[in-house]
Amino acid sequence: MNTPDAKSYSGYTDIVLHQIQGKDYEIHVSPRPESKVAIIAPHGGAIERGTSDVARAIAAEDFCLYLFEGIRPSRNYESLHLTSHLFDEPQCLELIAEKPTVVAIHGCNGAGPTVFLGGLNIDLKEQLANAFYASNISVQTEGHPYPATNPVNICNRGLTKQGVQIELTDQLRGTALQAKLTHVIREVLLGLN
Repeated sequence: MNTPDAKSYSGYTDIVLHQIQGKDYEIHVSPRPESKVAIIAPHGGAIERGTSDVARAIAAEDFCLYLFEGIRPSRNYESLHLTSHLFDEPQCLELIAEKPTVVAIHGCNGAGPTVFLGGLNIDLKEQLANAFYASNISVQTEGHPYPATNPVNICNRGLTKQGVQIELTDQLRGTALQAKLTHVIREVLLGLN
């Protein structure tokens, strides 16, 4: 039986119709009620390689963590990549509903090790951009294909309706730069918690 690609899905209910939790994908939720920050990787596991690892490293024991992880033997991106403005998995929505700060970790293609910042939380984007600049990590906040300004983008569905989307090129995931990157992000977010 052929299943449709995720690009034809209109929300999580379509994933449930065509994919099996525990066989095709897993959901991991670590609520930390005392934290004001939720770190999410809606395209984790084998969907966007390395994003679960980055999200876990940022959250550590300090921040809430949500992972939607592809575990299929192949075609994870094609079968499970629900675009961010359609991502409405109920456990994720429940976790972020009461959190003032939501940071979504994504992976993207790109030339060179670059961070692309999007989302409606302009202040936090600026803080992160300044921290990346200070650490000599290439960052772009405007003029890129990942603005994440749609109000229903999952990063913007927390308590304040203003989150941040962090897109990481392949050269930043699973490399020596990953530890430096996660440290920079954590330092900024610890100031908010």
